[in-house]
Amino acid sequence: MAYVITQNCCKDASCVPVCPVDCIRPAGTSDGFDRAEMLYIDPTACIDCGACLEECPVDAIYHEDDLPPELERFRDINARYFQCHTPEPVGSGETPVDHPAVTPGSLRVAIVGTGPAASYAAQALVAVEGVEVDMFERLPTPYGLIRAGVAPDHQRTKSVVRVFERVLRHKRVHCHFNVDIGRDLSHSELMAHHHAVVYAVGAPQSRTLGIPGEGLPGNHSVVDFVGWYNGHPDHADKDFDLSGERVVIVGNGNVALDVARVLVMKPEELEKTDIADHALEALRHSSVREVVIVARRGPRDAAYTAGEFLALGNLADVDVVVDHPDLDPAPGDDHETALKLEIARDYASRPRTAGNKRIVFRFMTSPTEIIGSDHVTGLRVVANTVDETGALVVGRPDGETEIIETSLVLQSIGYRGSAIEGVPFDNDKGAVPNERGRVTDLDGEIVPGVYVAGWIKRGPRGVIGTNRVCAGETVHRLLEDFREGRLSRDVKGREALRELLAARDVARLDWSGWEAIDTAERERGAAAVRPRVKFVDVSEMLTAAGV
Repeated sequence: MAYVITQNCCKDASCVPVCPVDCIRPAGTSDGFDRAEMLYIDPTACIDCGACLEECPVDAIYHEDDLPPELERFRDINARYFQCHTPEPVGSGETPVDHPAVTPGSLRVAIVGTGPAASYAAQALVAVEGVEVDMFERLPTPYGLIRAGVAPDHQRTKSVVRVFERVLRHKRVHCHFNVDIGRDLSHSELMAHHHAVVYAVGAPQSRTLGIPGEGLPGNHSVVDFVGWYNGHPDHADKDFDLSGERVVIVGNGNVALDVARVLVMKPEELEKTDIADHALEALRHSSVREVVIVARRGPRDAAYTAGEFLALGNLADVDVVVDHPDLDPAPGDDHETALKLEIARDYASRPRTAGNKRIVFRFMTSPTEIIGSDHVTGLRVVANTVDETGALVVGRPDGETEIIETSLVLQSIGYRGSAIEGVPFDNDKGAVPNERGRVTDLDGEIVPGVYVAGWIKRGPRGVIGTNRVCAGETVHRLLEDFREGRLSRDVKGREALRELLAARDVARLDWSGWEAIDTAERERGAAAVRPRVKFVDVSEMLTAAGV
């Protein structure tokens, strides 16, 4: 008997060290951890102890006898990983470094952000006795994209906040919610009150296509749409035209699949989630019957993960349409690529049911223009090919194009960070320049005491758990700098910081303020038989917190 890792694996890797027989892979950096989309349990080595099940922060691990029907395929997926990978021996990854305790008050670190990267950084810091952490979040609510980015039907994924909650409640962590760095406090003021600052602010801006028609109403970024259905205060008042039968999504990453799934799910299924009330009401009256996902390259290069692609096939009364000539595996395909192609072949072979909604994948297709006069009416696309060198060739020699009729286009082609006042920023990369977490100026010189973690450090790639490794690397560099005396300087105390915020009339919330909001949302949810009903307006949140 064995345990099985399933779809919503966050790759946090906290399960790896608790396994007494080292049967979870990839386990470090040298045997493919960075490249793999999820972790896998070797069924021949597993001793059925259940330690990984207890440790998993997102409830992604099941005993093979307890797999729900829609997840049974993961038993074979786990086993097949080990058929095409030879795991490296125990200890093949980086050796963890134990940092000695520090004198209380000698190392106080500000972390800007409270999402996964920020929370993992705080976890690594408070593991060192004596280190103090102040966490800053511009919203009254913590957890970043766990709250505002993870799809509402992925409640198991959101359960990772149980790990972060323990960190944010730690006695040496002080939370400063509803404090906007850049508005309420400057970078220089953070530095004046802390020995080091870690920016873990994500990549909140959407990249654009750069094609004609992008300014038309009806063309939106998925950042706006995801924020809208998740109740993010910055996006809750957005308006999306769901009166047409077709929506086109440009891009094929996991976010694109999330959006497609939400658009075609039955309202009675969405009613079981924490989707924002305004979005639930709009989707109840939606006319959308088909979502077309446009991808520049073929299914072999798809950006989505195999687990999320597989999950589309479990949607009730929804056909997943894949029509592409090249779905067969090649000798050089890795485990995940071969699996994606296998799933695509499965979808291509399934009969279609009259009356079903549809998610249609259009591979090897590039958008060239958004069509319309005063509103979007279509997306002009061209078919792509690959030349003899494997390079993508956009469009046909004869210039032939096609218009996909739609009244709503959602762009999901990637994210980029925003510049932070007082901190170097690489505009081309949309990230803060850094050397393994240490911020540098544009000439490559280290900026003392300033660090980054998460997407603002490495760009918008990886899953939730990827941030644990990323933040750990940053914290290791920070503690190394502390030991070498590069962070030793006089700073103002925590009381001075609170006095400064009070003098500026900042409605700062601490952890108890968030707990009051959380309790109120859960109570509202209980009345509606839902996990929670979110507040989507900052003033409502502050009222619930008693401010």
